[in-house]
Amino acid sequence: MSNFFVLAAALLLALALGAPAPAPAPQVTVPASFGPDSQVSASVQPSTTGYRPEYLENGYSSATYHGPYTGTPTTLGAADGPTTLAASIPALPPNPTATYYNTEGVPLNPLPAPYTPAGGLGTNGTLPRYMVESDFDFESIALGLYQEWIELDLFHDGLARFSDADFDAAGLGPEARSLIQFMADQETGHSTLLTNMLGERAPQQCVYDYPYTTVREWVDFMQRVTRFGESGVWGFINHLDSREVGQLLAQSIATEARQQQIFRQMSGLTPMNVWFENGWPQSWSWTHLAPYISYCPENTTRLAWQNFPTLRILNNANINRYSPNDTAQDGSETVGPRIADPSRSNITGSCENLNVTGYGCGPAIARNKSEPLSFPGKKILFQWDAPGQAVGPNQSYVTSTTAGAPKFVGWSQQLNLTYSPLTVTSKDTGYTYQPEGFVYGNEGIINGTMAVMLTDLDLFVTPFNTSLLNPHIVALGLYQAG
Repeated sequence: MSNFFVLAAALLLALALGAPAPAPAPQVTVPASFGPDSQVSASVQPSTTGYRPEYLENGYSSATYHGPYTGTPTTLGAADGPTTLAASIPALPPNPTATYYNTEGVPLNPLPAPYTPAGGLGTNGTLPRYMVESDFDFESIALGLYQEWIELDLFHDGLARFSDADFDAAGLGPEARSLIQFMADQETGHSTLLTNMLGERAPQQCVYDYPYTTVREWVDFMQRVTRFGESGVWGFINHLDSREVGQLLAQSIATEARQQQIFRQMSGLTPMNVWFENGWPQSWSWTHLAPYISYCPENTTRLAWQNFPTLRILNNANINRYSPNDTAQDGSETVGPRIADPSRSNITGSCENLNVTGYGCGPAIARNKSEPLSFPGKKILFQWDAPGQAVGPNQSYVTSTTAGAPKFVGWSQQLNLTYSPLTVTSKDTGYTYQPEGFVYGNEGIINGTMAVMLTDLDLFVTPFNTSLLNPHIVALGLYQAG
């Protein structure tokens, strides 16, 4: 079944050449109630921050303003509870009840009903309640809603901002634009779903500040945004108290995975180059998302997650080069200093319109690069911020770290988090060499768009407890491998 969906997504891209885009959908859906079993009776009002859809001559709509926040924040820092019980979560031994092991290959316990093996959660016939069930659930789904809101705006914005000629020059015809419009419409459904599961204090849509100036940069930015949007959910979904919420969230994030693949194809990247997608803790996702939120409506629900200092990869491969190893070493081929800014597209040596197998990077179902974006042994140059920087909505969150001096580089991808030693060259610069490692067989760990971080300890973590590393993270970045 998974191959069918992969092929279907690829076919949609391959057909993206020639029909008119559908009429634009409303930018914001405002639900009137919150879930079938909620006790909340409320109606969320539209934002009063000045955000209004603007319909342009090309038939697409976008917000009337995108840009930086110019006011003075009235609140600083992440949302906090009544008290904090400990400085960190301790690492504990395995759960003493986790002992099941089946050596027979048949059910070992009585079946509660025909064709129903014993066990599972939420399988006893109880009526589902599709609402968050804890602070952890609320803060996680609220983060997911912040993500859905920016994607709703972002997907619309490029369609409205760039002309048909711009899109045609980037190799994206009318049907490709129609596909992006449909993906924007998907975000209307996703934001409505998450709002319903949160209730009356669900975050509203905000105003955003984007880094791109060309179609290529827009599409590249979207493949990065959907990367941390998808990975950010895989990291927490199985920790949710509400299994019902997790069920619906999985059905929405599966769509986001398809979006990320399609944006990679439109960027001329390999659509799939890993065996397993990576899961991130919430604070990693929030660190990537917050710098692109300019301001939010008054009294918008704030988040409890941490914002780490930014780690910049100065020689992060420019995906628009036919020879990625010629990427400048000083960070100048990224459009800006923010954590997920795309590669600069207006360069000499572009692969965008190069019709040479192994070197071209125009939109395609699949691309193989004769010269990879990265490889084991490549020297990677870093520069990182000090903590204490204002970021996020209304510049009202502050970056922080509890780690000591940086000693290692952590590489989080697939099922692994592996480390390489960091050589520090000044108080905020250093380098390492991309490590070699394998998931199974000869499948390399490091590939795709992925999280990279500086740490003070090479702590052993696994996909289900990656957040234990958070107290040891000095700075966090986004690495473009491939």
